[in-house]
Amino acid sequence: MNRTYLSQESNIKWEELFSFCLILLFVYTASSKLLDFNQFKVEMYDQTLPHRIATLLIWLLPGVEISVSLLLLFEKTRLAGFYASGILIVLFTGYIGLVLLNYFGRVPCSCGGVIKALGWRLHLVFNLFFLLLSLLGIYVINRERRSPGI
Repeated sequence: MNRTYLSQESNIKWEELFSFCLILLFVYTASSKLLDFNQFKVEMYDQTLPHRIATLLIWLLPGVEISVSLLLLFEKTRLAGFYASGILIVLFTGYIGLVLLNYFGRVPCSCGGVIKALGWRLHLVFNLFFLLLSLLGIYVINRERRSPGI
């Protein structure tokens, strides 16, 4: 095996590891919302968002999370999946940042499953970790595409 092949093989393994972790995250969060959909709706309507936006998010969020997971699942769409996951995580992280800056009068958490138990600061760290995975996935794929001989 030549050195280039080893490098490409390593990139694919990292790419798969990053996408697997993000798929687990998004499938878990979407599933927890859908499995306890009534509770998710109550929590979303308790947000400081206008009712119309909350209604839109109730129906969009689980579908978007599943769609991002599907993009990450397939090699041909994985780069788009990394970008989509990065955007989604930046939005969630921005909300957490506003919470930590006391922007909202009240801060109900509509996160799914055990993520709800993290607390806002740990949730921020959690999100930043997954944002890093998205960015690393983008980096690895782009580096692989720029490598000679591919």
